[in-house]
Amino acid sequence: MSDIKGLMQQLGENARTASREMAAASTDAKNQALLYTAEAIAANRKQLISANAEDLAAGKAKGLTAAMLDRLEFTPARIDNMIEGLQQVAALVDPVGEINDLRYMPSGIQVGRMRVPLGVIGIIYESRPNVTAEAASLCLKSGNATILRGGSEAIHSNQAIAVCISEGLSKAGLPATAVQVVETTDREAVGCMITMPEYIDVIVPRGGKGLIERVSQDARVPVIKHLDGICHVYVDDGADMAKAVNIALNAKTNRYGVCNAMETLLVAESVAEEFLPQIMQVYDEKEVELRGCEKTLGVLAGIKAATGEDWETEYLAPILSIKVVSGLDEAIEHINTHGSQHTDTIVSEDYARGMRFLREVDSSSVMINVSTRFADGFEYGLGAEIGISTDKIHARGPVGLEGLTSQKYIVLGDGHIRK
Repeated sequence: MSDIKGLMQQLGENARTASREMAAASTDAKNQALLYTAEAIAANRKQLISANAEDLAAGKAKGLTAAMLDRLEFTPARIDNMIEGLQQVAALVDPVGEINDLRYMPSGIQVGRMRVPLGVIGIIYESRPNVTAEAASLCLKSGNATILRGGSEAIHSNQAIAVCISEGLSKAGLPATAVQVVETTDREAVGCMITMPEYIDVIVPRGGKGLIERVSQDARVPVIKHLDGICHVYVDDGADMAKAVNIALNAKTNRYGVCNAMETLLVAESVAEEFLPQIMQVYDEKEVELRGCEKTLGVLAGIKAATGEDWETEYLAPILSIKVVSGLDEAIEHINTHGSQHTDTIVSEDYARGMRFLREVDSSSVMINVSTRFADGFEYGLGAEIGISTDKIHARGPVGLEGLTSQKYIVLGDGHIRK
């Protein structure tokens, strides 16, 4: 057995044991652990910044881009945000133990469902060390144990945060091994994590498409993931043009490098000549590069022609593909064929068309008259999210505390026997 495999097996055994204690932990104990962790981070600012300085120096020596270094850096404001995030999760309603749908059956028994933790959650992520605190807090509050494997570029920062989390757990009387940060940067650790179903119940990869594809392809453990955010706004025949302009502008330009930004704008043929010049004007002001289908080029002069590849590209940049469609049927077909099942919205004042769009578009978030940028755990009232899932089983869409739990059937009786 390699040293890495032995290390990961030990982490797995520790996590499995801790998960049983966490499943039985009271809400008060979990909240205290979160608040004690927040206090430990506040008290250890200098140590966190010192550890982060090591990572930044190593990153510069390796030639990391300015954007990567920015994501890696601990600023006073980001440390404050970590502290605030822990306090916010502590204030969220605890889903564990909640009983739903309890009802009497003809036999006299009561049948319902109870929300319970998943068990052990493995999280693999890159760059941003604040994910260590975010992910740990959500797993802890939902009664799970977790194994965290951050990127090698943030190893010292992640370990410094882990010390604070361990202190918070211990002070609250919970097992410090409920949150374990993998201390090795060896890539073999990832391979072990995703092939340990005896110890890990679910994997959450957070990072670039390459990481998520590798985890999804090689994992023997269920994965909560999304690969791309190819989101659409469809401007319907029955759209209010002012609403359509505002929604399309916000969905694309509010932030470019996020998974819920619009990448393709679909426009009904009957309103294309009215709508496209208006939206081109506001996109020009934001210096957004437009790429259009043949019908779009017939209305908007001077823009680039879109290729088949554009319909399946997540730009994460000020670039937008535009397609004029015959109507709702073609819009739904295009989304279901070329989309990534993330987030899609229709702009329409027609109730029946809006409801058809909700029913027939096969995505994790489907909207009417709303910017795709609202596809977010905080905006959905989840308080926080561990990521967005485009899968269809278990969690779908933004994954908050409830998404880190499962349900089991419970049956209540009084000596009942089946006849």
